Amino acid sequence: MRALITTIIGTIAPATAFAAANGLSEDNSGIFVWVFLGFCAMIVVAQVIPAVLLMTGMVKGVVSVARNEKVAVASKS
Repeated sequence: MRALITTIIGTIAPATAFAAANGLSEDNSGIFVWVFLGFCAMIVVAQVIPAVLLMTGMVKGVVSVARNEKVAVASKS
C-alpha cells in the first residue's frame, strides 16, 4: 500500500509542476478541428472492435484445440 501511494505521488508531483509552467499557449482550434479529430477517433474505434473480436475468436480456437488434444491424450492412457 505504501509503494502504491509513493508511486501515485511520484506521478502526480511532476504533472502539477508541468501544468504550472509558463509558456503554455492556448490553442485556437475551431469546431471543425474538433469534429475532424472526433471523426478520426471514431475510425480508430471502428477498427479496434473487429480486431478485438478476431483476437478473442483466435484465443477460443487455440484453447479448444488444446483442450481437445488434452482429452484425447487422457483417453488413450
